[in-house]
Amino acid sequence: MKRGSGRRWWRQCWRAGLLAGMVVGLGGAVFATGLNDTGQTTCYDDTGAVSPEPITHPRQDCTVGRDAAAAAGVLPKTGAGSKGFDYTKIANNGSVLPANATLGPNPDQWACTRDNLTGLTWEVKTDDVSFGYRGLRDKGWIYTWYDDIHTDNNGGYPGVKGSNTCNGTLPNNECNTQAYVAAVNAADLCGHSDWRVPNVKELQGLMDYGISRPDSTSSASVDSAYFPNTVVSFYWSSLTIANLLPTKDYAWIFEFGYGSASEQRKANYAAVQLVRGGQ
Repeated sequence: MKRGSGRRWWRQCWRAGLLAGMVVGLGGAVFATGLNDTGQTTCYDDTGAVSPEPITHPRQDCTVGRDAAAAAGVLPKTGAGSKGFDYTKIANNGSVLPANATLGPNPDQWACTRDNLTGLTWEVKTDDVSFGYRGLRDKGWIYTWYDDIHTDNNGGYPGVKGSNTCNGTLPNNECNTQAYVAAVNAADLCGHSDWRVPNVKELQGLMDYGISRPDSTSSASVDSAYFPNTVVSFYWSSLTIANLLPTKDYAWIFEFGYGSASEQRKANYAAVQLVRGGQ
């Protein structure tokens, strides 16, 4: 088997299993309407990429689902987006924007992306160096996992409040997930104050598994036209890991390179990309 071909096949199977509920946590949201496809449009056998789909490896994502329909030009969309993804840009003031809208801090500029399939709306991270400063939602900030509000979700251990890893953008220089959620909600991002940390399945719904794993300096394996500042890094989910006893000091994280979930101590630091809706 050529290097990489088995990994691609495994990633398709792994994602299908995760979306079927293999990841177990406490609490978390459910999708509002549907699931995104994987973004995988290349067929594989045990030796590498092939075309057409081999009868020995049937029903791959290259021939079924939304991505295949989009490639055939028969997939209707509410908005736009690569492959089977269907996104709409949303302004800071909550208004719907055209696909060519640009990111910015003004009320009528792009700040969020709505997934028209799942019903979720996502924060779009900023690259504030281009604006001459690095503010609250900059892509470079990292946070500890902390939640002392949702006691049914933290496993009995709320986590760690953190230190100043977000350039003083949060109160008391405590850069943690709960403080970040509160700050974004106070700012009424895109006209809403019900932003939250996503669960693992929601994060994975952004992943385009048809994009080759990027290096650490590249954009993540997502639709970069709608999520330009999502980085190849670990992102916190809202879910405490239920089966790591006795301290419950681990939570699930998701990585936008290989597109895999793993455990991380709540005291460690990771990125955050907030979501709303779907509950």
